[in-house]
Amino acid sequence: MKKYITIIAVFAFLGVAALLFRVGSRTLTPAVSNEKAVTTESVNHFSNQVGDMIELPEIITDGSISLEKALSLRRSVRSYSDAPLALSDLGQLLWSAQGITNERGFRTAPSAGATFPLEMYVVVNNVEGLGKGIYHYHPHDHAIEFIRADDVSEPLFRACLSQSMILDGGAVLVFAAIYERTTARYGDRGERYVLNEVGHASQNVHLQAAALDLGTVVIGAYRDDEVEDILQLGEPTRVLYLMPVGRLI
Repeated sequence: MKKYITIIAVFAFLGVAALLFRVGSRTLTPAVSNEKAVTTESVNHFSNQVGDMIELPEIITDGSISLEKALSLRRSVRSYSDAPLALSDLGQLLWSAQGITNERGFRTAPSAGATFPLEMYVVVNNVEGLGKGIYHYHPHDHAIEFIRADDVSEPLFRACLSQSMILDGGAVLVFAAIYERTTARYGDRGERYVLNEVGHASQNVHLQAAALDLGTVVIGAYRDDEVEDILQLGEPTRVLYLMPVGRLI
């Protein structure tokens, strides 16, 4: 009888020891999550190929500066620091010019008959995570397409009558238009509507730059044919305005 009691006691002791070991191991072993680790490192797109789409950071629609404050801060700024623009800043500026604001595809700037003749391009000089070159904004995707890897800043600077902002800005926003989208509906008067629209969109960029504590200026003085040859945007696209943007000194 004593023999069986001893055996039972041994098994009971081993069971309790195993239970304590399992509990202890759970306490010492970190929990493993199925969620992917979140990294705060910025993504570099220097190796992107022509035609690649680069998703822009999520837009901000409720910032910390009021419209009235942005209006009071709006100035033409022609000198910038050497600090790079953030990709989020670039995305916010492009959205302010031609971003989609509702399910029907309406945008941040009014367009005659919703014909949307404007196309936004970017000449990148110094933007975090982006290589130098020319990019095309796609409003419906809130993304930019990498269309050329050439560094065109020097020839663009000369074609813009040697205005230093072209070289100093982290990026140069290029407002281009396909007139036929609007003139097909409104005839010759559609040309005026396109020019109205670029004014609406460029003012949006001015106000957005002020809200982001960035500097910008509109450039309308340039040699048209030279600028269009440098950018190679193709027919029937016409360049109307350029806005270099940079960090304030």
